[in-house]
Amino acid sequence: MASVFGLALPPGIEWGVCVRDAATGEVLAAADPERVLPAASIGKLLLLIEVAQSLDPDEPLTRTPGDAVGDSGLWQHLAVDTLSAGDLAALVGAVSDNLATNVLLRRIGLATVQETTHALGLHDTALHDRVRDERGPEHPPALSTATAAELSALFAALATNGVPAAERVLAWLAAGADLSLVAAGLGLDPLAHAAPDRGLRLRHKTGTDSGVRADAGLLDGPQRSLAYAVLARFDDARRDEVLAVMRALGSAMQERCQTPFLRQSGSALQAVPMRSNPSRP
Repeated sequence: MASVFGLALPPGIEWGVCVRDAATGEVLAAADPERVLPAASIGKLLLLIEVAQSLDPDEPLTRTPGDAVGDSGLWQHLAVDTLSAGDLAALVGAVSDNLATNVLLRRIGLATVQETTHALGLHDTALHDRVRDERGPEHPPALSTATAAELSALFAALATNGVPAAERVLAWLAAGADLSLVAAGLGLDPLAHAAPDRGLRLRHKTGTDSGVRADAGLLDGPQRSLAYAVLARFDDARRDEVLAVMRALGSAMQERCQTPFLRQSGSALQAVPMRSNPSRP
């Protein structure tokens, strides 16, 4: 049975876990980090990276009927039809806003996001489509896919400014309100945790779908900063079991951010290289 930080990962669930030292990129603990898994809204992170690089944050963008989509987000409940690109990115970072995602993606183009993704050195992590209320056989089967190794390496690169406009991307993610997964073990205020609390600061992105949970981000503490990614695909009847493990992993990372760290024996792997100065094709 696989384990991370001494925590057993229940069998019968497809796990992908990778925790790195954010400063060096060294892998500190991992379980099947190269496994490609559906990542739901995690792929919106790639869109935010492109928005930060290529759009004027003050550019006004207007929603259209073709952008409409339900589920996560606030803009669908608001009366205003036009918001700035920066405000839309903030909505994506804070509440994974699906409508804001579609408007930004229409403005930028999926192909551009994918080109930038490849330029970052990512091979198995990708945004495949716009957000849809129903995903049919003619559509990509998942909004995004990822590996824990690549996601944790990407967040380590964001932490060290190895990605253009990294500070802007991390600022959008700092307001992320979904603390139901790994972050559930940190005890933070879900609506107000942009400033450090108990010495901890979190910037992350989550993804949720039926039988899919994903959480990747940066956890800064007084002793060290960790770049992490935890992905799971499972029979949805086991959802509570998966959530409990993710919460326990969050608690384990909190402890290691606040106290001297002893690396789990045998868990260190070769870090996935990230380009320090990605260039456009």
